[in-house]
Amino acid sequence: MRRSLFTQLFFAGCLTLFSSLSSAAETIPLIFDTDIGNDCDDVLALGMIHSLQSRGECELLAVTITKDNPLAAPFVDAVNTFYGRGQIPIGVCRSGITPEDGLFNGLAKDAAKYPHDLRSGNDASQAVDVLRRALAEADDGSVVIVQVGFSTNLAQLLRSSADSQSPLAGLQLVKAKVRLLSIMAGAFTPILDGSGNPVDHQEYNVVMDIPSAQHVASQWPTPIVWSGFEIGLALPYPHQSIQRDYAYVDHHPLAEAYTLYNPPPHDRPTWDLTSVLYGVRPEHGYFELSSPGTVNISADGHSRFTSAPAGLHRYLRLSEEQKPRVTEALTLLSSQPPAGSPAVASESQR
Repeated sequence: MRRSLFTQLFFAGCLTLFSSLSSAAETIPLIFDTDIGNDCDDVLALGMIHSLQSRGECELLAVTITKDNPLAAPFVDAVNTFYGRGQIPIGVCRSGITPEDGLFNGLAKDAAKYPHDLRSGNDASQAVDVLRRALAEADDGSVVIVQVGFSTNLAQLLRSSADSQSPLAGLQLVKAKVRLLSIMAGAFTPILDGSGNPVDHQEYNVVMDIPSAQHVASQWPTPIVWSGFEIGLALPYPHQSIQRDYAYVDHHPLAEAYTLYNPPPHDRPTWDLTSVLYGVRPEHGYFELSSPGTVNISADGHSRFTSAPAGLHRYLRLSEEQKPRVTEALTLLSSQPPAGSPAVASESQR
Protein backbone atom coordinates (compact mmCIF):
# COMPACT_ATOMS: atom_id res chain seq x y z
CA MET A 1 0.00 0.00 0.00
CA ARG A 2 1.46 3.35 -1.02
CA ARG A 3 1.95 6.11 1.45
CA SER A 4 -0.56 8.92 1.14
CA LEU A 5 0.34 12.31 -0.30
CA PHE A 6 0.10 13.69 3.23
CA THR A 7 2.70 11.19 4.43
CA GLN A 8 5.03 12.06 1.57
CA LEU A 9 4.64 15.78 2.26
CA PHE A 10 5.34 15.06 5.93
CA PHE A 11 8.58 13.35 4.97
CA ALA A 12 9.51 16.28 2.73
CA GLY A 13 8.87 18.70 5.59
CA CYS A 14 10.98 16.59 7.93
CA LEU A 15 13.86 16.58 5.44
CA THR A 16 13.71 20.37 5.23
CA LEU A 17 13.75 20.58 9.02
CA PHE A 18 16.62 18.10 9.31
CA SER A 19 18.64 20.04 6.73
CA SER A 20 18.08 23.34 8.51
CA LEU A 21 18.99 21.86 11.89
CA SER A 22 22.19 20.37 10.54
CA SER A 23 23.24 23.38 8.47
CA ALA A 24 25.22 24.73 11.39
CA ALA A 25 26.64 21.31 12.19
CA GLU A 26 29.47 19.58 10.41
CA THR A 27 28.81 17.76 7.15
CA ILE A 28 31.12 14.75 6.97
CA PRO A 29 32.87 14.04 3.64
CA LEU A 30 32.32 10.29 3.17
CA ILE A 31 33.75 7.57 0.93
CA PHE A 32 31.90 4.25 0.75
CA ASP A 33 33.98 1.17 -0.11
CA THR A 34 31.78 -1.87 -0.68
CA ASP A 35 31.59 -5.38 -2.14
CA ILE A 36 28.02 -4.69 -3.22
CA GLY A 37 26.33 -7.71 -4.74
CA ASN A 38 27.58 -10.25 -2.23
CA ASP A 39 24.95 -9.38 0.39
CA CYS A 40 21.99 -7.04 0.59
CA ASP A 41 23.21 -5.16 3.67
CA ASP A 42 25.56 -3.16 1.42
CA VAL A 43 22.50 -1.86 -0.45
CA LEU A 44 20.68 -0.82 2.71
CA ALA A 45 23.89 0.86 3.89
CA LEU A 46 24.12 2.87 0.67
CA GLY A 47 20.51 3.95 1.07
CA MET A 48 21.33 5.07 4.62
CA ILE A 49 24.17 7.22 3.33
CA HIS A 50 21.86 8.96 0.89
CA SER A 51 19.35 9.62 3.67
CA LEU A 52 22.06 11.02 5.91
CA GLN A 53 23.21 13.25 3.06
CA SER A 54 19.64 14.49 2.58
CA ARG A 55 19.69 15.42 6.27
CA GLY A 56 22.91 17.38 5.77
CA GLU A 57 24.99 15.03 7.92
CA CYS A 58 27.38 13.74 5.25
CA GLU A 59 28.38 14.17 1.63
CA LEU A 60 29.09 11.05 -0.41
CA LEU A 61 32.31 11.83 -2.29
CA ALA A 62 32.69 8.48 -4.07
CA VAL A 63 31.76 4.81 -4.03
CA THR A 64 34.50 2.26 -4.64
CA ILE A 65 33.81 -1.42 -5.17
CA THR A 66 35.74 -4.54 -4.19
CA LYS A 67 33.48 -7.04 -5.93
CA ASP A 68 35.10 -7.67 -9.31
CA ASN A 69 31.96 -8.01 -11.40
CA PRO A 70 30.90 -5.68 -14.24
CA LEU A 71 27.34 -5.32 -12.91
CA ALA A 72 28.33 -4.03 -9.47
CA ALA A 73 29.17 -0.50 -10.59
CA PRO A 74 26.03 -0.08 -12.74
CA PHE A 75 23.92 -1.20 -9.79
CA VAL A 76 25.57 1.41 -7.55
CA ASP A 77 24.93 4.01 -10.25
CA ALA A 78 21.28 2.95 -10.42
CA VAL A 79 20.88 3.35 -6.66
CA ASN A 80 22.67 6.71 -6.65
CA THR A 81 20.48 7.89 -9.53
CA PHE A 82 17.35 6.73 -7.72
CA TYR A 83 18.35 9.05 -4.88
CA GLY A 84 19.00 11.91 -7.29
CA ARG A 85 22.80 11.71 -7.15
CA GLY A 86 23.85 9.92 -10.31
CA GLN A 87 26.94 12.12 -10.64
CA ILE A 88 28.79 10.51 -7.72
CA PRO A 89 32.10 8.97 -8.90
CA ILE A 90 32.31 5.17 -8.87
CA GLY A 91 35.54 3.18 -8.89
CA VAL A 92 36.12 -0.53 -9.46
CA CYS A 93 38.88 -3.04 -8.85
CA ARG A 94 40.39 -5.73 -11.09
CA SER A 95 41.16 -8.25 -8.36
CA GLY A 96 39.31 -11.33 -9.57
CA ILE A 97 37.66 -11.61 -6.13
CA THR A 98 33.98 -12.68 -6.21
CA PRO A 99 33.53 -12.27 -9.98
CA GLU A 100 30.04 -13.86 -10.03
CA ASP A 101 27.01 -11.67 -10.75
CA GLY A 102 25.34 -12.00 -7.36
CA LEU A 103 21.60 -12.20 -6.78
CA PHE A 104 20.52 -8.61 -7.36
CA ASN A 105 23.10 -6.57 -9.29
CA GLY A 106 21.28 -7.69 -12.43
CA LEU A 107 18.58 -5.16 -11.56
CA ALA A 108 20.87 -2.63 -13.23
CA LYS A 109 20.20 -4.29 -16.57
CA ASP A 110 16.69 -2.78 -16.55
CA ALA A 111 17.48 0.86 -17.26
CA ALA A 112 13.80 1.59 -17.84
CA LYS A 113 12.96 0.57 -14.28
CA TYR A 114 16.13 2.02 -12.76
CA PRO A 115 17.55 4.76 -15.00
CA HIS A 116 21.31 5.28 -14.85
CA ASP A 117 24.24 6.05 -17.15
CA LEU A 118 26.97 3.55 -16.30
CA ARG A 119 26.32 0.32 -18.18
CA SER A 120 29.36 -1.74 -17.19
CA GLY A 121 32.09 -1.72 -14.62
CA ASN A 122 34.47 -2.04 -17.54
CA ASP A 123 33.69 1.61 -18.28
CA ALA A 124 34.35 2.80 -14.71
CA SER A 125 37.54 4.28 -13.33
CA GLN A 126 39.97 2.29 -11.22
CA ALA A 127 39.09 2.46 -7.53
CA VAL A 128 42.53 3.71 -6.49
CA ASP A 129 42.30 6.61 -8.93
CA VAL A 130 38.86 7.54 -7.60
CA LEU A 131 40.07 7.29 -4.01
CA ARG A 132 43.15 9.41 -4.62
CA ARG A 133 41.14 12.08 -6.45
CA ALA A 134 38.48 12.28 -3.73
CA LEU A 135 41.07 12.52 -0.96
CA ALA A 136 43.24 15.04 -2.78
CA GLU A 137 40.26 17.39 -3.21
CA ALA A 138 39.15 17.09 0.43
CA ASP A 139 40.18 19.23 3.38
CA ASP A 140 42.93 17.87 5.60
CA GLY A 141 41.74 15.55 8.36
CA SER A 142 38.13 15.63 7.21
CA VAL A 143 37.22 12.39 5.42
CA VAL A 144 35.52 9.36 6.90
CA ILE A 145 35.92 6.15 4.91
CA VAL A 146 33.35 3.43 5.49
CA GLN A 147 34.68 0.06 4.31
CA VAL A 148 32.09 -2.73 4.27
CA GLY A 149 33.69 -5.14 1.83
CA PHE A 150 37.18 -6.49 1.34
CA SER A 151 40.27 -4.42 2.09
CA THR A 152 41.51 -4.72 -1.50
CA ASN A 153 41.02 -1.11 -2.56
CA LEU A 154 42.31 0.48 0.64
CA ALA A 155 45.41 -1.70 0.66
CA GLN A 156 46.11 -0.63 -2.92
CA LEU A 157 45.51 2.99 -1.91
CA LEU A 158 48.13 2.71 0.83
CA ARG A 159 50.61 1.31 -1.69
CA SER A 160 49.86 3.90 -4.38
CA SER A 161 52.46 6.36 -5.59
CA ALA A 162 52.33 10.09 -6.11
CA ASP A 163 50.54 11.01 -9.33
CA SER A 164 48.72 13.84 -11.06
CA GLN A 165 46.01 13.73 -8.37
CA SER A 166 48.39 14.36 -5.49
CA PRO A 167 52.14 14.65 -4.90
CA LEU A 168 51.67 12.46 -1.82
CA ALA A 169 52.10 8.70 -1.85
CA GLY A 170 49.11 6.73 -0.62
CA LEU A 171 50.12 6.33 3.01
CA GLN A 172 50.88 10.05 3.36
CA LEU A 173 47.69 11.01 1.49
CA VAL A 174 45.56 8.93 3.86
CA LYS A 175 47.34 10.33 6.90
CA ALA A 176 46.76 13.88 5.67
CA LYS A 177 43.12 13.59 4.64
CA VAL A 178 41.36 10.82 6.57
CA ARG A 179 40.09 11.27 10.10
CA LEU A 180 38.48 7.83 10.57
CA LEU A 181 38.15 4.43 8.94
CA SER A 182 34.87 2.83 10.02
CA ILE A 183 35.16 -0.77 8.91
CA MET A 184 32.86 -3.78 8.99
CA ALA A 185 35.31 -6.62 9.39
CA GLY A 186 36.56 -9.14 11.90
CA ALA A 187 34.94 -10.67 14.96
CA PHE A 188 35.77 -9.65 18.51
CA THR A 189 33.24 -11.53 20.63
CA PRO A 190 32.88 -15.32 20.38
CA ILE A 191 29.92 -16.45 18.30
CA LEU A 192 27.87 -19.33 19.66
CA ASP A 193 27.08 -22.33 17.48
CA GLY A 194 23.80 -24.23 17.49
CA SER A 195 24.80 -26.07 20.64
CA GLY A 196 25.75 -22.91 22.50
CA ASN A 197 29.48 -23.44 22.16
CA PRO A 198 31.72 -20.45 21.31
CA VAL A 199 33.15 -20.36 17.80
CA ASP A 200 36.23 -18.37 16.85
CA HIS A 201 34.73 -16.77 13.75
CA GLN A 202 36.69 -16.07 10.56
CA GLU A 203 34.78 -13.14 9.14
CA TYR A 204 33.94 -13.05 5.41
CA ASN A 205 35.26 -9.58 4.57
CA VAL A 206 38.62 -10.58 6.02
CA VAL A 207 39.02 -14.08 4.64
CA MET A 208 38.18 -13.12 1.05
CA ASP A 209 41.37 -11.03 0.86
CA ILE A 210 43.52 -11.80 3.89
CA PRO A 211 46.73 -10.11 2.63
CA SER A 212 44.90 -6.83 2.06
CA ALA A 213 43.17 -7.06 5.45
CA GLN A 214 46.53 -7.64 7.09
CA HIS A 215 48.06 -4.68 5.29
CA VAL A 216 45.26 -2.27 6.24
CA ALA A 217 45.20 -3.48 9.85
CA SER A 218 48.95 -3.04 10.25
CA GLN A 219 49.65 0.03 8.10
CA TRP A 220 46.59 2.30 8.19
CA PRO A 221 47.81 5.56 9.79
CA THR A 222 44.57 6.98 11.24
CA PRO A 223 42.05 5.71 13.82
CA ILE A 224 40.03 2.61 12.85
CA VAL A 225 36.78 1.55 14.47
CA TRP A 226 35.86 -2.04 13.70
CA SER A 227 32.29 -3.29 13.63
CA GLY A 228 32.72 -7.00 14.19
CA PHE A 229 30.53 -9.78 12.87
CA GLU A 230 28.77 -10.01 16.22
CA ILE A 231 27.40 -6.44 16.05
CA GLY A 232 25.33 -6.72 12.88
CA LEU A 233 24.31 -10.25 13.83
CA ALA A 234 22.71 -8.88 16.99
CA LEU A 235 20.73 -6.27 15.03
CA PRO A 236 18.52 -8.05 12.47
CA TYR A 237 16.72 -5.77 10.04
CA PRO A 238 12.94 -6.13 10.55
CA HIS A 239 11.56 -7.65 7.37
CA GLN A 240 8.25 -5.86 7.95
CA SER A 241 10.04 -2.66 6.96
CA ILE A 242 10.94 -4.15 3.58
CA GLN A 243 7.31 -5.04 2.97
CA ARG A 244 5.90 -1.74 4.26
CA ASP A 245 8.29 1.20 4.17
CA TYR A 246 9.53 1.12 0.59
CA ALA A 247 6.14 0.91 -1.11
CA TYR A 248 5.94 4.60 -1.96
CA VAL A 249 7.18 3.66 -5.45
CA ASP A 250 6.38 0.68 -7.64
CA HIS A 251 10.03 -0.36 -7.80
CA HIS A 252 12.55 0.36 -5.08
CA PRO A 253 16.15 -0.86 -5.55
CA LEU A 254 16.72 -1.47 -1.83
CA ALA A 255 13.58 -3.53 -1.29
CA GLU A 256 14.01 -5.47 -4.51
CA ALA A 257 17.66 -6.24 -3.77
CA TYR A 258 16.76 -7.44 -0.26
CA THR A 259 13.96 -9.65 -1.62
CA LEU A 260 16.10 -11.15 -4.35
CA TYR A 261 18.88 -11.91 -1.89
CA ASN A 262 16.72 -13.49 0.82
CA PRO A 263 13.04 -12.54 0.84
CA PRO A 264 10.88 -11.72 3.85
CA PRO A 265 10.15 -13.03 6.43
CA HIS A 266 13.95 -13.28 6.65
CA ASP A 267 15.43 -10.65 9.00
CA ARG A 268 18.86 -9.97 7.54
CA PRO A 269 21.70 -8.94 9.91
CA THR A 270 22.69 -5.29 9.54
CA TRP A 271 26.46 -5.71 9.41
CA ASP A 272 27.33 -2.95 6.96
CA LEU A 273 24.72 -0.50 8.20
CA THR A 274 26.38 -0.34 11.61
CA SER A 275 29.65 0.98 10.17
CA VAL A 276 27.77 3.72 8.33
CA LEU A 277 25.85 4.68 11.47
CA TYR A 278 28.99 4.94 13.59
CA GLY A 279 31.01 6.64 10.84
CA VAL A 280 28.51 9.48 10.45
CA ARG A 281 27.14 9.63 14.01
CA PRO A 282 29.99 8.64 16.34
CA GLU A 283 28.79 10.84 19.20
CA HIS A 284 25.16 9.66 19.32
CA GLY A 285 25.73 6.89 21.84
CA TYR A 286 24.44 4.09 19.63
CA PHE A 287 27.43 1.92 20.58
CA GLU A 288 30.10 1.60 23.20
CA LEU A 289 33.75 1.41 22.23
CA SER A 290 36.47 -0.95 23.39
CA SER A 291 39.63 0.39 24.93
CA PRO A 292 42.31 1.53 22.45
CA GLY A 293 44.47 -1.17 20.97
CA THR A 294 45.50 -2.88 17.77
CA VAL A 295 43.88 -5.52 15.57
CA ASN A 296 46.04 -8.23 14.07
CA ILE A 297 44.84 -10.42 11.21
CA SER A 298 46.29 -13.93 11.28
CA ALA A 299 47.30 -15.91 8.22
CA ASP A 300 44.06 -17.91 8.43
CA GLY A 301 41.85 -14.83 8.73
CA HIS A 302 41.21 -14.62 12.46
CA SER A 303 41.07 -11.13 13.95
CA ARG A 304 42.80 -10.56 17.29
CA PHE A 305 42.50 -7.40 19.36
CA THR A 306 45.23 -6.42 21.82
CA SER A 307 44.71 -3.50 24.21
CA ALA A 308 47.34 -0.78 24.00
CA PRO A 309 46.95 2.77 25.35
CA ALA A 310 48.49 4.29 22.23
CA GLY A 311 46.66 2.00 19.81
CA LEU A 312 44.68 3.51 16.93
CA HIS A 313 42.07 0.74 16.84
CA ARG A 314 38.83 0.22 18.74
CA TYR A 315 35.88 -2.04 18.12
CA LEU A 316 32.16 -1.53 18.65
CA ARG A 317 30.31 -2.98 21.60
CA LEU A 318 26.55 -3.20 21.91
CA SER A 319 24.42 -3.54 25.04
CA GLU A 320 20.92 -4.98 25.21
CA GLU A 321 19.62 -1.53 26.10
CA GLN A 322 21.12 -0.01 22.95
CA LYS A 323 19.66 -2.53 20.50
CA PRO A 324 16.13 -1.09 20.08
CA ARG A 325 17.39 2.43 19.47
CA VAL A 326 20.02 1.30 16.96
CA THR A 327 17.51 -0.90 15.10
CA GLU A 328 15.08 2.01 14.87
CA ALA A 329 17.77 4.33 13.50
CA LEU A 330 18.92 1.80 10.90
CA THR A 331 15.35 1.12 9.77
CA LEU A 332 14.27 4.75 9.55
CA LEU A 333 17.39 5.88 7.73
CA SER A 334 17.37 3.01 5.23
CA SER A 335 13.73 3.53 4.29
CA GLN A 336 13.67 7.33 4.17
CA PRO A 337 12.37 8.49 0.75
CA PRO A 338 14.81 10.34 -1.50
CA ALA A 339 14.83 14.11 -1.25
CA GLY A 340 13.51 15.49 -4.51
CA SER A 341 13.66 12.15 -6.28
CA PRO A 342 11.77 12.07 -9.60
CA ALA A 343 10.33 8.73 -8.50
CA VAL A 344 8.80 10.27 -5.38
CA ALA A 345 7.64 13.33 -7.29
CA SER A 346 5.80 11.18 -9.83
CA GLU A 347 4.12 9.22 -7.06
CA SER A 348 2.94 12.38 -5.31
CA GLN A 349 1.23 13.52 -8.53
CA ARG A 350 -0.96 10.42 -8.75
